[in-house]
Amino acid sequence: MEKKKNRALPFILGGVLLVGGIFGFTKIRYLMTHEDTENSYLEADIVSVSPKVQGYIDKVLVQENQYVKAGDTLFILDNRDFKLRVLQSEAALQNAEANVGYVAANATSAGANVGTAEANFQTSAAGVETAVSSVETAQANVDAAQSRAWQSKQDFNRYAALLPQRAVTQQQYDAAKANMESAQAGLLAAQSQLETARRQVEVSRRQSNAGASQKAAYQTQAAAAGKNVAIARTQAEQRRLDLENARLNLSYTVITAPVSGFVAKKNGQLGQLANIGSPLCSIVSDKNLWITANFKETQVGKMRPGQPVQVKVDAYGGKIFNGKIESISPATGAKFSLLPPDNASGNFVKVVQRIPVRVVLTDTPDPEMPLRAGMSVEVIVPTK
Repeated sequence: MEKKKNRALPFILGGVLLVGGIFGFTKIRYLMTHEDTENSYLEADIVSVSPKVQGYIDKVLVQENQYVKAGDTLFILDNRDFKLRVLQSEAALQNAEANVGYVAANATSAGANVGTAEANFQTSAAGVETAVSSVETAQANVDAAQSRAWQSKQDFNRYAALLPQRAVTQQQYDAAKANMESAQAGLLAAQSQLETARRQVEVSRRQSNAGASQKAAYQTQAAAAGKNVAIARTQAEQRRLDLENARLNLSYTVITAPVSGFVAKKNGQLGQLANIGSPLCSIVSDKNLWITANFKETQVGKMRPGQPVQVKVDAYGGKIFNGKIESISPATGAKFSLLPPDNASGNFVKVVQRIPVRVVLTDTPDPEMPLRAGMSVEVIVPTK
């Protein structure tokens, strides 16, 4: 029996060595052509949902771990105060728009007054010109009347000197006297007309000056009315913006899901005071999953974006999913830590660093094997 055992022992040892050799060769060949790491986790976009306005929660329409679509209503805040602000803003806007109409009507009236004042000024200016022309005409008439009066007086003096000598008749003398008196009366009348024309010039100039002053006053009023219209329109625009802001704040009382995904960490409760920016829940997106694989710095030398990879998911017994490298981090993970290492000290110990590699899955999602953020996976990268 001992001889038979001794004869079988070499075969057993040989078989073990053969299996070990094959396993070792396979393992060495695998290590030469693949890089892998178990320091890998599934990641997803996690969006925090928080209110944009402060208010008490009136309705809670979502449960923990519930799936929601983008735009679904999650919470509703008490909106009575916000509705009142909208009504107040609407009333203020109506008042401002009515004020714009009133001020615009005043501006139109002021513009019409400017037009009337301009017409009156032009009329008075024309009256001044007419009066000046009348003065010139009256002055010419006075000059002509003076000439006639002087000539008639000279004729009368000659006839008066000749009458005692019987060189002229009494009738001729009387005619010369009457002609002189008529010429003097005409002179007085012409002088009176000249004086009247001069007074009319003064009156016309005063009217023209008054028209100019009235025109300037109306122009000032029109300018002020135009500014008032601009101010009223600006105020109306401000009231319109206030109304839009009030309506926007009212819409914020309905809190909706920004993305599709699963609700997590629901903190909002009925009757709770929700403060601006305070998270009520989080939504884990199901549309954008990726893997962060923390490879050693000695492993990433042959990795490039676009390389195919295999992903083993621990939750499903090592089920293999296909993917590819999307990008490689520009810095090691330690550089983004709260207290990054400083190797300037004398007690330096070299530590192999980890570089995050972002991997995305290329397989169609399997509803029977849902993937969740935080799951542990193993990433295998063929390098040859």
